[in-house]
Amino acid sequence: MKFWEDLKVGEKKRFGAYQVTREEVIAFATSYDPQPFHLSDEAAAKTHFGRLAASGWHTCAMTMSMLVEEGRRDPFAGLGSPGVDELRWLKPVFPGDTLSVETEIIEVRPSNSRPEFGSFTSNVTVFNQHDEPVARFTSIVLVARRPN
Repeated sequence: MKFWEDLKVGEKKRFGAYQVTREEVIAFATSYDPQPFHLSDEAAAKTHFGRLAASGWHTCAMTMSMLVEEGRRDPFAGLGSPGVDELRWLKPVFPGDTLSVETEIIEVRPSNSRPEFGSFTSNVTVFNQHDEPVARFTSIVLVARRPN
């Protein structure tokens, strides 16, 4: 188990292999982002996407799935997140794509109000199978400090 004290600025990790399926794109869009280019091949063909495209919010959800899975594989004492900054969707994500994630820690800070906590900030980039960035954001994560 990694604690706050184990995290280092500059630490990079690349992980994940999320298979984007047509069925999942449509199911997510039906529930959360029911725009025609996320629901219908015919409607999407008439847009700048040219074909069915995943919602950006679905891309975020798939990214979260990979982040959680990596946390299970390489556990750390995560305590949640106060949010993300600078979320950008850089390229469309399509059924048939395979997504992966790269994280780079850019800041590690102790908590001023809760001495048992710290936080880290990381740049998170999501790539497709062509190694093209499709999304990027900055993530802040709360982490437990090592018990005395």
